[in-house]
Amino acid sequence: QVQLVESGGGLVQAGDSLRLSCASSGRTFSTYVMGWFRQAPGKEREFVAAINWSSGSTNYADSVKGRFTISRDKAKNTVYLQMDSLKPEDTAVYYCAAGASGMWNLRTDKSRYADWGQGTQVTVSS
Repeated sequence: QVQLVESGGGLVQAGDSLRLSCASSGRTFSTYVMGWFRQAPGKEREFVAAINWSSGSTNYADSVKGRFTISRDKAKNTVYLQMDSLKPEDTAVYYCAAGASGMWNLRTDKSRYADWGQGTQVTVSS
């Protein structure tokens, strides 16, 4: 099992940037797909971005493509989500998740991720 801890959320204005971090305690990410999801009040948890830890391949939801960047630091066992040009509709609790490497083709499906962090709030004011 992987324990995940997110950080970096906060209150920003539209157009600002934030960088979220997700650090692991326990097993390393070496055989995992790492994903970021978000959940706004009254809405379903939705896929934001994913990275294949070993290959570095990435994938994004259309709503964040070109504005968000997912990356990883193998030495620090940490995955990041750089969020630029933030919009009020990006307001949500952001969750980091870990899934088995063999699930890359199912990376947008939240049910395929076994381990989740506690979430970090991102609020974007207009």
